[in-house]
Amino acid sequence: MKFLDSVRPQIIAATRIVIGFLFAQHGLDKFTGVFGGGPDELDAILSVGGLIELVGGVLVCIGLQTRLAAFICSGTMAVAYFLYHQSYGPLPIQNDGELAAVYSWAFLLLAAIGANGVWAIESGSDSSRA
Repeated sequence: MKFLDSVRPQIIAATRIVIGFLFAQHGLDKFTGVFGGGPDELDAILSVGGLIELVGGVLVCIGLQTRLAAFICSGTMAVAYFLYHQSYGPLPIQNDGELAAVYSWAFLLLAAIGANGVWAIESGSDSSRA
């Protein structure tokens, strides 16, 4: 798949943008209910998680403090999986935790890669190259 090597930075950037955008939507929904959720469902834990989803998702999407934001988002999803989903069954397919697990691993990968300097506000400040 050598042909992908020339566009690797753009693929990583597009993946970062999409993951951040999708994640931010979860936080926006928790605070505004714009996608069918709503503020009336919030408790203290959900509001902290929602804030991390919204702010962290936006930061990852725009490529600002990507590694730190992605690391925090990854940890938040790991905590969500183990504190909430795991109690419903041992496997993600059983406990409806696939999305939390995938987000946790995707953000951990982005924390390791960083914004890669492509289509990111922090362009050039991230020394990591994929």
